[in-house]
Amino acid sequence: MAVRSLTATLALSAVLFGVGAPFASAHSATYQLPGDPVVNGAGGSKYEGIGYDVRTQRFYVSETTGGEIHRGSLRSSAATEWLAGDGTDGRWTARGVTVDAKGRVYVAGGPNGIDHPGAPDLWVYDRSGRLLAALRTGVPNTFLNDLAIGPDGAAYVTNSNAPQIFRVAEQHGRWTIRTWADATATIPTATGFNLGGIVLSPDRRALVVAQGNVGKLWRFDLRTGRATLVDTGDTDLVNADGLVQQGRQLWVVRNFSRVLTTLRLAPDGTAATLVRATATDPDRVFTTAKLAQGRLLLVDSKFDEPVGLPPYEVVALTPPRR
Repeated sequence: MAVRSLTATLALSAVLFGVGAPFASAHSATYQLPGDPVVNGAGGSKYEGIGYDVRTQRFYVSETTGGEIHRGSLRSSAATEWLAGDGTDGRWTARGVTVDAKGRVYVAGGPNGIDHPGAPDLWVYDRSGRLLAALRTGVPNTFLNDLAIGPDGAAYVTNSNAPQIFRVAEQHGRWTIRTWADATATIPTATGFNLGGIVLSPDRRALVVAQGNVGKLWRFDLRTGRATLVDTGDTDLVNADGLVQQGRQLWVVRNFSRVLTTLRLAPDGTAATLVRATATDPDRVFTTAKLAQGRLLLVDSKFDEPVGLPPYEVVALTPPRR
C-alpha cells in the first residue's frame, strides 16, 4: 500500500464521513508507528489495541508481532517504541490496551499464555514504563482481548475463547486477576473470536461487550455479573471488534467488514438503535479505537496483509454521530 500524504488522508476522511472539514485542529491526520523491517518478504509488523491517557494526551498501541507497546502524542506525527517485546516481561504478543485514571497502562496478552505456557496473560505498567504486575488467569486456553475500566477503578477484560470476563484490581500494592463473570450457560461459544470489545453502559451500571463472530452485543450487569443480549434489532454487527462509548453514542469498529457502525444506546445498555453505518478505508482493517479530543484514533492493524508492510499508522477521524 502506497504511503498516503496528509492531504490524501484528509480528503479520504471527508468522503467517508460526509463532512467538508473533518479536522478543526492542526493535529496530524495520521500518526506513524514504529515497526519491524520487511526483509526478503518476511518480518513486518501488525497491530491491534490502543489506549489513551486523557491527562497526558498520549496514546499507546500494541503490536501483535512481538508484543511491543508504542507510545505517541496527539501533537506529534510519529510514535516511538515505549516497551520492548520479544519476551520482555514474558510478552511475545499484545492485544487490548487501556489506561486508568492514575495513568496506569493495562495490556492484554491475547494468546501469549497459550503460545508460551506459564507466561503472563496481562501486564500493568505505570506512566514511566515500570512494571507493576504480570498476571496469569490460571484458566486454560485464555485469550485476553480487550479491556475497560469500571466505576470501581478495576479493569474488566474479555476472553475471546470463552464467554468470560476477568477483573484486574490492586489493593495495598497487591494485584490480582480473577474470573468475574462466566456466561457459559447464556452465551454459546462460536467458531472464531467471541467476546472482544468492551465499554461501560451510559449509566455506568453494566458492561457492553461485542461478540464479533456472530454480530451480537451482550450486557453484563456490574452488580450481579449476569449476561443478557442487547436488543439491536436487525442491525448488522458481524465482525464487531473495538467499541467506543461516549454518553449514549456507541461506535462499533467492524474490522474485516470495513464499516464503522454508530449506535444509540439505551441508558442502561439493554438496547441499541442504528444511527449510521459508514464505510471505512477499503485498504485498511481497523481493529479498535479510542476517542481523543473529539476524534477517533483507529488502529490500522495490517491483518489483511500476509506480511504487514509499512506505513504503520494510527488514523485520526472525526466520528459520525447522527
